[in-house]
Amino acid sequence: MGRLAGLRYRQIVKRLKKLGFIFDRHAAGSHEIWHNTRTDLYTTIPNHPGDVPEGTLRAILKQADISPDDFLKNK
Repeated sequence: MGRLAGLRYRQIVKRLKKLGFIFDRHAAGSHEIWHNTRTDLYTTIPNHPGDVPEGTLRAILKQADISPDDFLKNK
């Protein structure tokens, strides 16, 4: 398990909000689109029960242009 493993949807959203992201709209199925108005970047977040896989979280952070270190600093 890496540093980004074991995080749930609510924990991820809480950290993204602190980094300037806001809920924009629902996407297909149980996915949500979040937007940062400062950087004009979008990211898609799955709203599933349980932990978000580390690879999925890395993809979310890549879309949002957030380094894993910056993400982990914002608790």
